[in-house]
Amino acid sequence: MIKLNHQNAPLFEALLTYVNNETIPFHVPGHKKGVGMDQQFREFIGTNAMAIDVTVFEQVDSLHHPSGPIAEAQKLAADAFHADHTFFCVHGTSGALHAMILSVLREGEKIIVPRNVHKSVTTGLALIGAIPVYIQPEIDSMTGTALNVTPETIEKALQEHPDARGVFVINPTYFGVAADLEAIATLVHEHDIPLMVDEAHGPHLSFHQDLPMSAMEAGADICAQSTHKIIGSLTQSSMLHVREGRVDHRRVQAALNLLHTTSPSYILLASLDVARRQMMTEGFQLLENIQSLSHQARERVNAIDGFRCFGSENNGKPGFYGFDPAKLTITCRDLGISGHQLEGLLSREYHIQPELSDLYNVLCTLSIGNTQEQIDALINALGSISQSYRHNRIPSSSGTDIVIMPPIPTQKLSPREAMHCDTFLLPLWESIGKISAEFLMVYPPGIPLLCPGELISEELVLYIETQREAGLWIQGTEDPEVKHIRVVQTLEEEPDGK
Repeated sequence: MIKLNHQNAPLFEALLTYVNNETIPFHVPGHKKGVGMDQQFREFIGTNAMAIDVTVFEQVDSLHHPSGPIAEAQKLAADAFHADHTFFCVHGTSGALHAMILSVLREGEKIIVPRNVHKSVTTGLALIGAIPVYIQPEIDSMTGTALNVTPETIEKALQEHPDARGVFVINPTYFGVAADLEAIATLVHEHDIPLMVDEAHGPHLSFHQDLPMSAMEAGADICAQSTHKIIGSLTQSSMLHVREGRVDHRRVQAALNLLHTTSPSYILLASLDVARRQMMTEGFQLLENIQSLSHQARERVNAIDGFRCFGSENNGKPGFYGFDPAKLTITCRDLGISGHQLEGLLSREYHIQPELSDLYNVLCTLSIGNTQEQIDALINALGSISQSYRHNRIPSSSGTDIVIMPPIPTQKLSPREAMHCDTFLLPLWESIGKISAEFLMVYPPGIPLLCPGELISEELVLYIETQREAGLWIQGTEDPEVKHIRVVQTLEEEPDGK
């Protein structure tokens, strides 16, 4: 096997050649290397970025039919990420997940998925008309966060649904919790169906042996990664990795061609190319730095009165097979404030912006771009907040009083059926017992509480009200205040208006 040279960045180098040749742009985009761009924006962004904002032509290749520098860049990426084929994506991992679903499943086929999947998985199933079979991840009783699914849960689902055409898992979760992917891959492959993985938060896992095993190394058949989340590509750029056999890479390319814009951003594509180069040449040391920062940050958080931050001490518990230390889940229940309140304090008073908050936690995501000074600022801010709220302190909390997400709602229609039915709008409290035609989710992270086609229960409505009263961002319905929800109209119902 020929060893590839990962010092190269073929797409970025092709773009630099275009610039260095002072090529005259009689092509779109209309700003022509920034000359036609708004002056203030151009001065802020810089002319170098504008100079490589080009369109499809032979020198820089075509994302839809790659045969030049994009094809070379994707081949290098496949080698780096232990795949047989890698595809660059400029419509985010949401779009990559849609392509994954369209390339593996057909209309009416079942797929086993954890309930804590991202909204884009369910919308992808709606696009193709596939049927989700939801399984429940383990729940952490101290933080209320969803952990991962166990091999036992997947095995039970496969026994109950032997006609399932695929299994979908998350590795790691938004909160950094990894699954036992090797065991799950073995189990799924015994049924001769593909293992599909949302590894949005794990593009760095392949590059350090102390991190959880990556999906492709564990035996997954297809895997989507948000290259921009932990390593160094630009927002909206992702990769889709394929192992040949149970997944046909030609179907993946066809699905991406269906979904992708015909005018992809070459700035985003080039950032994927150089992100791979950076990880292959500097990745180990960069990830050593992340782990050093995260380990000391976790120790310092746990030393502050009122705060806790879980870590790898939970390895071995159900649904907690491995842990990515880049995720700092800071629990503030004992301080007597909500995670949403803590996020607001950090953002408004200290200009520190966490990734997300929920009832009990804020999540801070570390990456190769964080510094010791930033960790110090976070710890100092938490220390000040602890002092300010020390009189709110409550006794060390147990898992008995935590607000747990309601059970998975009963599915009455497939997501696609529900989204194509006649519908009408009802106040949320009057929708109990009806079939939802919309999503309901706390965003971020965008995990659905309710999906189209599912029965709305009183328990679910009470949970939504609890989240809203805590100030969390509930979304998904056309009503931005989520006081109304669109439901499926049955034959006997004749609403006053739609």
